[in-house]
Amino acid sequence: MPVNTVFSWFIRKRLHQIALFRQYPREVQDEVLRHHIAAVARTRFGREHGIDKDTSPEVYRQQVPIRDYNALKPWIEAVRGGEPDVLWPGDVRWHAKSSGTTTDRSKFIPVTEEALERCHYKGGKDLLAMYVDAVPKARLYGGRHLIVGGTGRAEEADNGVLTGDLSAIIINNLPWWCEWRRTPARSIALMASWEEKIERMAETTIDQDVRIIAGVPSWTQVLLERILERSGKDHLGEVWPHLQLYMHGGVAFGPYREAFDRMMPPGIHYIETYNASEGFFGIQDRLGADDMLLMLDYGIHYEFLPFTPGMDLDDIGHADTLGLDAVETGCDYALVISTNGGLHRYLLGDLVRFTSLAPFRIRVSGRTQSYLNLAGEELMVGDANAAIAQTGRQFGMEIRDWTACARPGATGSMGGAVGRHEWVIEPGKAAAGWPDTDLFGTALDRNLRKLNSDYDAKRTGGLVLEPPLLSWVPTGSFENLLKQKGKLGGQHKVPRLSMDPRWVEEVCATPAGATAGKGVPLAL
Repeated sequence: MPVNTVFSWFIRKRLHQIALFRQYPREVQDEVLRHHIAAVARTRFGREHGIDKDTSPEVYRQQVPIRDYNALKPWIEAVRGGEPDVLWPGDVRWHAKSSGTTTDRSKFIPVTEEALERCHYKGGKDLLAMYVDAVPKARLYGGRHLIVGGTGRAEEADNGVLTGDLSAIIINNLPWWCEWRRTPARSIALMASWEEKIERMAETTIDQDVRIIAGVPSWTQVLLERILERSGKDHLGEVWPHLQLYMHGGVAFGPYREAFDRMMPPGIHYIETYNASEGFFGIQDRLGADDMLLMLDYGIHYEFLPFTPGMDLDDIGHADTLGLDAVETGCDYALVISTNGGLHRYLLGDLVRFTSLAPFRIRVSGRTQSYLNLAGEELMVGDANAAIAQTGRQFGMEIRDWTACARPGATGSMGGAVGRHEWVIEPGKAAAGWPDTDLFGTALDRNLRKLNSDYDAKRTGGLVLEPPLLSWVPTGSFENLLKQKGKLGGQHKVPRLSMDPRWVEEVCATPAGATAGKGVPLAL
């Protein structure tokens, strides 16, 4: 039977199931939590927290405090040591090595077989199902699917436990229907050297019939620029005439949109996903939208913790969280998840805002440790991404990367504490060259004020916040910094916003970034 016919049958079945959780979201989430509690009851973690198969959701929340990675680490270390039935029933063979944007320390997230099959792979299938439903004439399985994953092979411990980044785990366990059309070859996809991997990927895929591209925008851009350079073509439609779809996630797409529009063929479709080592959470279910459907039947139960920048996250064990019945649009919530990977009331570190409550759609608005809040301006990553993308469009320039920090200042003319935000931006191609930093900074400030009323209030008259200070850094500055830290490729990235100036200073101190001037435009 032709693959497209089989896939059409799957699409019809799965779309019916998605319609059910759209219509009955709370009932589906209640069922997920009941299944979760029954599984936890068969683990050491469950016994230590007084959980049995008849435990109610209310008692589960009373008995299990909210924890971040460090608080859950003793149980995770036991799983990595080969002990069975610790956080989830059975043995856990895989751990995803994940380093957050705000710390250099690695995390090791358990990845159970159930999480792979019923969460990560299910998300990939659902994305294709919703896309083909929206574009019935799409013929994705006639060609290749280019997957731009992370770097490094899985490392095996003496006890047989394997550790690698999430993309390495997924590639090593792909079902036949996906592996059949994936490119590049596994030996290339898992290469440890990012620079060598880019060259080999460009070399081996340039003559293939690529129809789908998937990957983090920042690293995918590097590969696609190299393919255009090698081919001598103006856009990827000349390299791959049947290219239809780019699936992206990991970082906000807005700042990269100009570059991708230049590289991609006319009519390309972009679809965003919200996938992390801890689980697959959301899929853009409408072409052209800027939000994602919260996927409610992947074995993940969600709680939402109302968030304010600067709140004490070290003492929230039994803080009041909200369910789907109590959330509101436009508010920032820290995600608390219970997953079929063995995470129980786990503080993920991501912030989301609901854009719709029927069905439940979200945007990722930032990180719990990534914001600027010198004087109550409460600038979150979501607004910062939107403002810098809009400013780039106004000047006809592409943004390759950026970061910003808070700089406390002196005493203002009215006696109040004054400070400013310092931005470091790595521009890409620009229609008229890089603009003067003062002009770009003024436009960025104006766009931030339109998007964020708290920022606007603190900027009024310059009495509390001075105008932002902006610097260009040369191409390659961010990449060189990550290379120094051994974090090239995958989902590694410099944090967008930080109260700590360390990241701004480190970017400017890299070999490529050392010539950057404070507020002085660099010559091309």
